[in-house]
Formats: sequence, C-alpha cells, structure tokens
Amino acid sequence: MRRYGKHPDEDDVRVRPGRRGSRPRSSIRPKHEDAVPGFVLTVDRGRITCLVDGRTIHAMKARELGRKGVVVGDQVAVVGDLSGAKDTLARIVRVEPRSSVLRRTADDDDPYERVVVANADQLAIVTALADPEPRPRLIDRCLVAAFDAGLEPLLVLTKSDLAPAETLLATYELLDVPHVVTNRDELTDGAAADRVREYLTGRVTAFVGHSGVGKTTLVNALVPERKRAVGHVNAVTGRGRHTTTSALALPLPTGSGWVIDTPGVRSFGLHHVDPSRVIHAFPDLAAGTENCPRACGHDEPDCALDAWVADGHADPDRLYSLRRLLATRERHEGD
Repeated sequence: MRRYGKHPDEDDVRVRPGRRGSRPRSSIRPKHEDAVPGFVLTVDRGRITCLVDGRTIHAMKARELGRKGVVVGDQVAVVGDLSGAKDTLARIVRVEPRSSVLRRTADDDDPYERVVVANADQLAIVTALADPEPRPRLIDRCLVAAFDAGLEPLLVLTKSDLAPAETLLATYELLDVPHVVTNRDELTDGAAADRVREYLTGRVTAFVGHSGVGKTTLVNALVPERKRAVGHVNAVTGRGRHTTTSALALPLPTGSGWVIDTPGVRSFGLHHVDPSRVIHAFPDLAAGTENCPRACGHDEPDCALDAWVADGHADPDRLYSLRRLLATRERHEGD
C-alpha cells in the first residue's frame, strides 16, 4: 500500500520529533552580552555566592559551562535575577581567564588536581609554633605550590607565647620568605592583625594551614565583622578539628584587599607540580643550570649546580634549600 501517493515530496513526509523535541542541535553558544561581572565568594554544594555590583547574590553554573569548575576567587559573568533578594537564583555563564591557580592533590600519587583558589597573588602559610607542633614538610609543600602557581608566599607563625620562633625561622631564612610572628594576646588586642594586614593591602591572599594552627582565629581578627567558627586541638592526637568546611573570600575592612580562608589541610600533595619549575624560585641559582644535563632534576650526581656553587657563585645553603624543597615532591605527608 502506497503511503504518500504516487509522487511524494518532502512536504508529504511526516517527521516524528525525537525525545528531546524537534529543535535542531547547534554548537553555537549564546554570547550573553548582557551578563555582568561578578566575584565568587564561596562555593557550597553547587550553590555559588558572588559579589555583583556590591550585592551578594546566589547563583548556579549554567549548563553550557559543562564540566568547567567555578572556585572561590573566580571572576565570572552572571545573568538572571541579580537583585540578591531571598530565594532568587542567577546563572554563571562564563568564567574569565584566571591570572593564577593554586592547586593541590590529596597525595603525591593522586593525579586528580583540586583547585584551592583562583586569582590570588599571595599565599599566607599559617603554622603554630606549638599545640600543634609545626610541620616543616607541610610548609615546604605549600611553598612549592606557591612558587609553582606564581604566588608570593608569606609565613605566619602563631602561638609564639608557647614556643620561640627562631628555630623555625632559621630554616626558611635563606628562602627570603617574609614572615609575621603572633601570639594569643596580640590577636586579642589587635596588634597581630595590624602587623599581618600590612602584607595584605592591595592583594588577594589565600590562607592555608594545618587544622588547629589558629588560621581562622587570625582571619576573624582581620575581618571581625564576619566571624567564622573556630576549633580546638585534640589533647590526645595533637591535631586540630576541621571547622572551616569551605573556602570563603572576605574583604578587608579598609576595602583594599581580600582574605580567602580555606579549610584546614592535613596533606598537600604535589603530583601536579613539575619539579623543574621550582628552580625559578631561586634566581641566584637559575643561571647555574645552563650546563645541567637535559631534563636535570637538580638533585642528581651530575647536576651542574654543584660546581656552580663550589666556584662561589651562590651560597651552598641556598642549594641545600632548593634540594630540600625538591625532595618534598617525593615524600608523603604521613612521614
């Protein structure tokens, strides 16, 4: 039986729409020319809080972004309801190119990178001098991550009323890392916050540190109107309890900088870091690598840096510091 007659044409043929409708698929994405710029303050279970035109709004990631992640510190383009009113939800349709990305992995064997923050230009590494005891290897790992991401490191030592800072500072003296030493009384009267704030003006600073070192207490002193919950150190294990569960960007009261408080870490894997890039943090040694073998790891027997330093071009302790940082790439946080 002939269905469409003797001479059918395309108008006679009925096209049955597919499950998703009959709209033709296209790879052309909307430009969203009406989108306005925003700054990501925090991300919590898919809901993203942004600062848009001085208002705090809640948004979700648009489908066209696919698997592209949105993290604290991102500059984004937002459309939809931007009033900030209760129960309103906007859409993030674009993530602007990042000037820096601070990453970490769970451990050195984990290939999955976790972006900690975006667009920061300084990393404040907070460690206690006691209760809990300082962990130099964790500090080393944070320094390597900072150098790799192009961030300026800042070492913040807390609880100097419990232990002196000189021994730990001597370990990092040759790296020329700026530092601030604080104690509990100074956090109470504001003196510590004032000293730390001098290094934060005009910068976006991410704060990282082991749980229980006083990182969030310091952030609360820097931004007193936005106090976050703080935890205590377990008397049995000597470890702090995680109280900050998500990163949060907070503006300094002067409006001249941002502080990003991040959850406490117990490990800082460096699987993503190419050891060859660590040398850039040592400009006084970089020139000595010209005669190194190809793909030299700078910790090998035939590394040209040994002769370079022996000839008096650089301080031997600087070479030791470089190799100590390189060695952290191979260590695990459990040791």
